[in-house]
Amino acid sequence: MIKIKNWLRKEKEETAILLRCIPATVVTLFVVSVVCMNLLANKTLLQLDWIALDGGILISWLSFMCMDIITKHFGPKASNKISILAAMINLLTCLIFFVASIIPSTADDYSAFNSIFGGTWFILLGSTIAFLSSAIINNMLNFAIGRAFRKNPDGKLAYAMQSYISTFIGQFLDNFIFSIIVFVGFAPIFWDGFHWTVLQCAMCALTGAVAELIMEIAFSPIGYRLVKKWKTNRVGHEYLEYVEGRKS
Repeated sequence: MIKIKNWLRKEKEETAILLRCIPATVVTLFVVSVVCMNLLANKTLLQLDWIALDGGILISWLSFMCMDIITKHFGPKASNKISILAAMINLLTCLIFFVASIIPSTADDYSAFNSIFGGTWFILLGSTIAFLSSAIINNMLNFAIGRAFRKNPDGKLAYAMQSYISTFIGQFLDNFIFSIIVFVGFAPIFWDGFHWTVLQCAMCALTGAVAELIMEIAFSPIGYRLVKKWKTNRVGHEYLEYVEGRKS
């Protein structure tokens, strides 16, 4: 019991230091992208016999790019913690939206507003499970690939391979898990038989992963320069030193 209390105390202290050290802009973009991704997932953009896409594809690449940046500089554990924080803020935001949607108003017809911002519980469930699962896998895979580049772990090639491979796999799992839970599991029950097939889910996941990989490739130079700048300016040195101290 004493060991558990000490571990929890140290984890709380480590998390507090991390939140002080990590640049606010990246955390803000990350959280906003997660919240927007959840809202955009309510709309199906394309549905054919072999493929279907929801609106979340438009911004989910930003979430993974932020995770890759955080993982590269602060490590996978830090990125996992920020991912959990983003998921919690998203849940809180959805709760506030839901409360706003059920408050009656005679000022105007807010049925469209209530429908969108009121949300759907199984979409929130699916997006939360998919996001957290894929985030942890993405962060750990990113870190593992980086360790394979022993000669030049901070080079462009190392960063590119870490980002590209982890993003593609992470995005595929995120899209696939979400689609299976929402459009195969719950949609046929609650949306009058509307559903996606497993093939559509797989193709959505694959197509989404490819599209988001292209976005990652386009914006990864910005992420790489940002990480290099953080290292030069010793951004987050307090957290990194604290983590090293806990290991020793």
